[in-house]
This record gives sequence, structure tokens and C-alpha cells, in this order.
Amino acid sequence: MELKKLTDRIYYLPHEPEADRPMLAYVKGDRLSLAIDAGYSSLHVKDFYEAIEAADFRKPDFTAITHWHYDHTFGMHAIKGVSIAHKKTNEFLRSQQEKAEDPSYIEILKNEDEHFRKEYCGQKELNIVLSDFEFSDEITLNLGNVTARIFHTVSPHSEDTTCIYIPEEKLLFLGDSTSEDFLTEVIWTKKSWLR
Repeated sequence: MELKKLTDRIYYLPHEPEADRPMLAYVKGDRLSLAIDAGYSSLHVKDFYEAIEAADFRKPDFTAITHWHYDHTFGMHAIKGVSIAHKKTNEFLRSQQEKAEDPSYIEILKNEDEHFRKEYCGQKELNIVLSDFEFSDEITLNLGNVTARIFHTVSPHSEDTTCIYIPEEKLLFLGDSTSEDFLTEVIWTKKSWLR
């Protein structure tokens, strides 16, 4: 699969419905580059990097994580450069690391999720890592004539939801922040969504 162009600075690898691989994005600055999300697995990262290289771009200097769910983070061990995530993302990933100490955890995930089963077919273990850099509220990266504002926000999908805004391109990456409600204990109102 090849990268699709959104703007002269922003490209993406499309969502793959068969394995439910999320879209991964690439922001090309004059000096540095940013990937958005680390993908489902090392194979997902490999496919993304091959598409980046085919477009004659350099591998990402940074990778920002939108939330902890495994289809966005379990490829983090295979990325190049510095990973960036909200502190709650690392808390969730720490919990996943503890669960993965049990060798049967990967089989549990395969039994629960047909997409996970496809992505991890033939694999017997997980390599779950924390981000290299964590933040609490927001950070801004200057990539060279393009900036990325990475900030925590509220969402019915996950407590650690992070969005990435590229002001020069007027583009906001939402991750899965508008996806179905995983946080059943939270009541979402119009006011919550507007925030």
C-alpha cells in the first residue's frame, strides 16, 4: 500500500479494514518529520516505513500516539526516532506489559479479537513498550516551517485521547476520539463534545 497525499506536507497510510489496522500519518517538516500512531505491530510499522521510503521521505524523527489501544501502540517497539505519548497512555501500556508477562495473554487477545488474531497470526509473544517521552497537557514540535500541537483532550473512546493539530495546514488528527463509547461510566453531552 502506498502513502496518500493530503497536502504537500501531510501524507497517510490508509486504514486496512481486513485487519482493522488504523490509518497512520506522516507530517513532513523542513528539518524533522512526525508520524502519528505507531501501528498494530512491527509488520504494520514495516509496511508504513516501506511506503515512506517509496515516497522518498526519511523515516519519522518523532511518533505521536493518539491513545493506548493496541492497534495504535503495539508497533511502538519497532519505530525509529522518539515516541511521544500522554502520561495516561504510558500508565495503560504499563498495565498491558504486566498482563503480557503471562505467556497466554497473546492467546487471550487472539480469542477475543478476530483482527488481532489476523495481525498476530503465528506470533507467540508481545513486545509492549512505553513511550520515550510523556507529557501531561500539551506540547508543540517545530518540524521546520510546520508545527505539530499535540494535546490531551476528552473523548468517549479512551481517557488518554490525544489529538494532533497542524496549524499551518489547518488539519486536526483525531485518532479514534469520536469512535464508539468505550468509557461506559462517562455520560457524554453536547457540552462534552464541544469541549
